[in-house]
Amino acid sequence: MLGVRRAGVTVAAGALQRAGLISYRQGHITVLDRERLEEASCECYGVIKDEYARLMG
Repeated sequence: MLGVRRAGVTVAAGALQRAGLISYRQGHITVLDRERLEEASCECYGVIKDEYARLMG
């Protein structure tokens, strides 16, 4: 769904896990620190979140 290679997802998930933001195991992701995860994301996260809220009411 993301249009990226699995190896790239593994690298990114590993970095987020080492930072203590997520737990990643066998394809399952658990968010451990949502606030810090949002801070670590690009500004596009907020834009997408706001647009989703607008469209879904």
